[in-house]
Amino acid sequence: MGSASRKTFLPLDPMTFSNESKAVIDFIADYYKNLEKYPVQCTVEPGYLSAMLPESAPYCPEPLQDILEDVSNCIIPGLTHWQSPNFFAYFHANASTAGFLGEMLCSGFNVVGFNWISSPAATELESIVLDWMGKMLKLPSSFLFSGTGGGVLHGSTWFSLSPENLRFVIEDDIKSGLVPLFLCATTGTTPSGAVDPIAELGKVAMEFKLWLHIDAAYAGSGCICPELRHYLDGVELANSISMNPHKWFLTNMDCCCLWIKEPKLLVDSLSTDPEILRNNASKSKAVVDYKDWQIALSRRFRALKLWVVIRRYGLANLMYHIRSDIAMAKRFEALVGEDERFEIVVARKFALVCFRLKPKVEEEDLNCKLVEAINSSGRAFVSHAVLSGIYVIRCAIGTTLTQQHHVDALWKLIQDKAQSLLM
Repeated sequence: MGSASRKTFLPLDPMTFSNESKAVIDFIADYYKNLEKYPVQCTVEPGYLSAMLPESAPYCPEPLQDILEDVSNCIIPGLTHWQSPNFFAYFHANASTAGFLGEMLCSGFNVVGFNWISSPAATELESIVLDWMGKMLKLPSSFLFSGTGGGVLHGSTWFSLSPENLRFVIEDDIKSGLVPLFLCATTGTTPSGAVDPIAELGKVAMEFKLWLHIDAAYAGSGCICPELRHYLDGVELANSISMNPHKWFLTNMDCCCLWIKEPKLLVDSLSTDPEILRNNASKSKAVVDYKDWQIALSRRFRALKLWVVIRRYGLANLMYHIRSDIAMAKRFEALVGEDERFEIVVARKFALVCFRLKPKVEEEDLNCKLVEAINSSGRAFVSHAVLSGIYVIRCAIGTTLTQQHHVDALWKLIQDKAQSLLM
């Protein structure tokens, strides 16, 4: 039996691949059709899955239909539905048909692009797509392969930073015998969407010979729109910049663009004794963000996915997507501003609105209770941040399926829950 089983074991049979792939696509399509029926935030208890699945792996193969049935009954109930149009909690993990198709091609070819000869197309398409993206963002040619720069696609990559405070901290470090190395400025911070003054920070970085990196993971995608490009002003003073197309560029997880100006400078910096770098970084207050540089030897063909998205939608539709989300965020911001019980805590720059229910002195945990009430309803999912000691509610708009009526329904839900708490 074992011998016969091995003879008929064909794990990549083209016909089976075609039939079962279609079944999975239909399953996912049905999931999207019914997405709004699920509570946005899952309500399972830790360990729920162990009680539903066998303790040991199966010895014999199981039908795909049985597996998909378990996905429906066991896995989906344990998901927080990031693609739900009522998901407003975190910066989005955009999905799209083109992103999914690109992911299918990437997984289907399943190449390991660790050098040029291992798959020339993977290396060359990556450089082309990074230049496409760089030109959309109007990056200087010193960041592009077609110029004197370059970059890489990775799987993944704080209020606003004050140049005056930074200079003080750097000088204090130097007096202590330390040598600051690395400065990270952010375009679109996670808590509030704040933007660091890149040009001013860049001058400080040049004065003290720091490597300046710009983290534009969230808001970088928005900067393809001319009216938002000014948030990257000063980029020419940076040494590197990164943004995540899987956040706001309709490119399914995972995809992060990293551009480096004058790559030789990075190679030279890597020649420094790593132990000295680590010790220095751990002591220095001015090293705002330090990570060991790592080179991945096994790399996915992510460029194929981003290439498909850009070609399938084009710059015009990608800008429309960004502007539509921002328009919905503006409307939500206006609704908050019209209700005297609420206030906007920080000015909105992109599609993130930070607001709160005005608390009374004896009700400092009011907004925490409001977040719990919204999320426990299952009808929407929001998150919070603490900005300068103030607890705020974050409404991050940008899930691909979100439309205006979802935003309006969220505001109605917030008002109803707030009224119940105030009563």
